[in-house]
Amino acid sequence: MGRVTERRRVIRIRDGAVSTRPDTLVAEEPMEIRLGGKPLAITMRTPGDDFALAAGFLVSEGVLASAAELANIVYCAGATGEGGSNTYNVVDVRLADGVPVPDITLERNVYTTSSCGLCGKASLDAVRTTAHWPLDTSPDTPVRIEPATLSALPDRLRAAQRVFERTGGLHAAALFTTDGELLDIREDVGRHNAVDKIVGRALQQGRLPLSSCVLMVSGRASFELVQKAVMAGIPVLAAVSAPSSLAVDLAIETGLTLVGFLRGTSMNVYAGEHRLALSAAASTD
Repeated sequence: MGRVTERRRVIRIRDGAVSTRPDTLVAEEPMEIRLGGKPLAITMRTPGDDFALAAGFLVSEGVLASAAELANIVYCAGATGEGGSNTYNVVDVRLADGVPVPDITLERNVYTTSSCGLCGKASLDAVRTTAHWPLDTSPDTPVRIEPATLSALPDRLRAAQRVFERTGGLHAAALFTTDGELLDIREDVGRHNAVDKIVGRALQQGRLPLSSCVLMVSGRASFELVQKAVMAGIPVLAAVSAPSSLAVDLAIETGLTLVGFLRGTSMNVYAGEHRLALSAAASTD
């Protein structure tokens, strides 16, 4: 199986001094996801938690909603390796008896790079999947979080990133309670893969929907990450960088609380502000 990190020779230049040393890099390898033996998607990912990644991807695609719908996930031996060897880069997902298998067409096939989980989609309509657990949009929703709690999440995320400390080349997604307790964290070269691994593990453990959780991601908040949060029933998504306009539109449409530019005590709330314990004196310019 592929390793999370690899070593490469690097020439280091510091203040004019030249030296040669080994450097630790994050591994990136392709993984093909098959559904019932039929190719569905290829993603560039960091090896590890591959079954969770596949399961989480299928949650975001609306194929899976519970562990009971999943029969098993296996590596395909000899799928691409020479001499029939197992590359551990192809996984096949089998659905439980009675669970309908979606029609897999060329239009639906997805090639996902490590930076974009939706490249190749025919249209935005193809990713506006009906959520299994619509988010509660009522102002009286029990999910409430203090801004001070949100402010602490980026540091807690970074402190828990073990591989990032060695490579500096990984995104992370973490699941927190509304009190700021870390529940799970996954790292990957692709931010969408890190989220899929989080969601996939939750599905495998029978914990969907994640209706009392906060999803914290490194980097920006794209449309795909909002979609994945909504499909997992997560009511709050926070990111250290900017959201896209389409991400904000989808958050408003689905009732998701979307927070961006979460740095220190500063943040921008783009949607779902009713879940934040804001001061009554907050102005709306």
